[in-house]
Amino acid sequence: MGSERIRLGISACLLGQPVRFDGGHKRDPFLVESLGPFVEWVPVCPEVESGMDAPRESMRLVQEGREIRLRTNRTGEDKTDTLLSYATRRVGTLADDDLCGFVLKKDSPTCGLERVKVYGTGDVATRSGRGLFADAIATRFPLLPLEEEGRLNDPRLRENFVERIFAYRRLRALFAPRWTMGDVVVFHTAHKLTLMAHTPQAYQRLGRLVGLGKSTPRREFQERYSSEFMTALATMATPRRHTNVLQHMLGYFKKSLDQESRAELLALIQEYAAGRVPLVVPLTLFGHHIRRCGVPYLADQVYMRPHPVELMLRNHV
Repeated sequence: MGSERIRLGISACLLGQPVRFDGGHKRDPFLVESLGPFVEWVPVCPEVESGMDAPRESMRLVQEGREIRLRTNRTGEDKTDTLLSYATRRVGTLADDDLCGFVLKKDSPTCGLERVKVYGTGDVATRSGRGLFADAIATRFPLLPLEEEGRLNDPRLRENFVERIFAYRRLRALFAPRWTMGDVVVFHTAHKLTLMAHTPQAYQRLGRLVGLGKSTPRREFQERYSSEFMTALATMATPRRHTNVLQHMLGYFKKSLDQESRAELLALIQEYAAGRVPLVVPLTLFGHHIRRCGVPYLADQVYMRPHPVELMLRNHV
């Protein structure tokens, strides 16, 4: 499973498909050219797939009493029921597609994940909405990593999303076969540094959960562990927590590295903490010493390679 291209859902316009209301597209170079070689995309366009044309009249979300409706801008035609009926069917088929994440078109009244304009009286809009299809996806798959393409322009958000999609695939692989608590212990141990970089408290909570694993019903354990794990990774890793992880890693070389080499590692950690070098710099030197000294615990940590190095995501965080 780990060698196969990861399957991600995506708003079809982001791949360059001419499905926008104006007959155009919003092709995203990073998604197509950089992430694309590692991904099998599952494109979705709620408007076209629900029977609308491209081009077509543009739409927006409208607050009507306690309801939010999807209406066309010029004629005011209500498309809510059509879109919701489609969304219910489509998320059902997506459940069989083995998705590990979904990239959605920002600001879209169907695909926008957050801060979508909702129009009220007097044609005044507030950025308080969520696209109807995006809401259906988030509701049906609460642990699935979701992100908007616009936010992926931020290097830290981009690295976080890609880290989560590969983590989600590993998590699914863990619980796919007839898993044992021994398998869970190995998985949990391999993700220690990763969890520490996001939220150390989550590693401790998950550890306590694993400790009670044999006395917890299997389905309940799987659901609780999966939820805690993915929720932890959704918390952004920070330079401060990365620094703490790097200092923790340095402790594994007390006896195997000479003083000069340890000082070099410490200096790079400090350079990273000060924001003068990206995370990849100290990690590269750590990787060299892990191989040279033979530190199996660190070699087995997912933190050292949470996603393909070819993406160079840690060159910018």
